[in-house]
Amino acid sequence: MLGTVNNGATAAPTSSRPSASSTTSRSRADAAATATLAALLPHLAANDAIPLMDRSAMFAGDLSRLLANYDVSQSAVNAAENAVSDGKVQTILKRAMAMLGTPYRWGGTSPDGFDCSGLVSYVFKTALGIELPRVSREMAHDGAAELIKDRAALNAGDLVFFGRRGRVDHVGIYVGEGRFLHAPSTGKDVRVDSLVSGYWSEKFMQARRVL
Repeated sequence: MLGTVNNGATAAPTSSRPSASSTTSRSRADAAATATLAALLPHLAANDAIPLMDRSAMFAGDLSRLLANYDVSQSAVNAAENAVSDGKVQTILKRAMAMLGTPYRWGGTSPDGFDCSGLVSYVFKTALGIELPRVSREMAHDGAAELIKDRAALNAGDLVFFGRRGRVDHVGIYVGEGRFLHAPSTGKDVRVDSLVSGYWSEKFMQARRVL
């Protein structure tokens, strides 16, 4: 309900507060919507010569236009957020692909040679300044990143984990289309392998979404 009319005055509706995770853009949009709504309320009591039903209709029309504009602004905010996220993913993938052919080196954390977690850490740190745990097991248990169990829900840029008997011992970066990039093992170079068939498909355990 909009409020109770009493002696030509209308009580302002209670507006919801944005959550702590809302972006600055959304907060500004919410503030603008609240201010505009408050400005529209006097329509209900601005002119006693206009019947209440007509004044309510005028207010409803103004409110509909307000909400339509608000929806458009929110769509723009969401589109901007998605664009930023996509840009980060592309940055990660480009840096990861640049490491193709780098030799595997146990404990390696540089383009001179990588182990699996060293490669992943290097890509995220140098591409976006994101610090990840050093070893794959710690990455797999990093509560700051979203846990993904279903491989069908994977997005490019997700960390994919592999192991045996419930113990994670390998990590790579999902690049899309059922494939992932990783530093496999001694004697092999950084490469892309299938996640939907073959050896690594059977070893897949879970994923984490950092971006």
